[in-house]
Amino acid sequence: MPQASGGADRQAVEFEGRRLVLSHLSKVLFPATGLTKAAALDYYARIAPVLLPHTAGRPASFVRAPEGPGGQRWYAKNPPPGMPEWVPVAEIASSEGPAPHVMVDDAATLLAMANLGAWEVHVPQWTVAAGPQAHDRLVLDLDPGPGAGLPECCRIAEALREELAADGLTAQPVVSGSKGMHLYVRLVPAGEEAVRGYARRLAGRLESRHPRRATATMAKAARSGKVFIDWSQNASAKTTAAPYTLRLLDAPRVAAPVTWEEVAGCRDARALWFTPAQVLDRVARGGDPLEVPAEPAALP
Repeated sequence: MPQASGGADRQAVEFEGRRLVLSHLSKVLFPATGLTKAAALDYYARIAPVLLPHTAGRPASFVRAPEGPGGQRWYAKNPPPGMPEWVPVAEIASSEGPAPHVMVDDAATLLAMANLGAWEVHVPQWTVAAGPQAHDRLVLDLDPGPGAGLPECCRIAEALREELAADGLTAQPVVSGSKGMHLYVRLVPAGEEAVRGYARRLAGRLESRHPRRATATMAKAARSGKVFIDWSQNASAKTTAAPYTLRLLDAPRVAAPVTWEEVAGCRDARALWFTPAQVLDRVARGGDPLEVPAEPAALP
């Protein structure tokens, strides 16, 4: 944690030249494991170097839950009350007019937002600088239906990897920290319609080749025993849980990049569920799997 002063439950800290007052540090956010707010803030302070490259420059939204997963939670796009004035904000166009969004461009901002109970960080597939019609990545969200789980998502991820490679695209896997996983593909910037259209066709291609294991249909009734390939994450208005963000489940888990070797070996979901401490250890030992060079490629 940053250098601090004050009582055990409330501390004023200097972090990256910014002053923060961290509060309720002894509060237990995750009763199942006893993880406190102080420990969760420490995780974000330490994981920031590998998390920030995936959020910087993108307008952020958050799942806020000041009392942890057992309390009230809500999806928040607008900056929260009590936010430090130095937190960077960008005006983003919407159907209701321009709206301010926090930019998680630095570790001090990440810590400030978490201190306000914004535990999950979500970002779109485009940057503010380029605009919502210049998507620089494609994301496929693999969501298991009833009777399927993370191992089934891994098998579909492997099939998608092959299809993407045949189209000249390189996929990188990230377990979502919840039920399923995400596949990221770096792109030469392309318009929303082109990216979303390609993702939808790809999902349909997988459904036609693996009709008993995969579906591209939004209807939940079609998902039993199958993995839903959510291509809609590529709409400009949609956001995805950022790599390395905490997820608000009963036990703390993280959206964690993994290797294709780990995906191939997954036969039990628990093998790819990672706690904050485990993720910090993985990064200390092996770095960020998403740092492996993957040159942006153009859509076919």
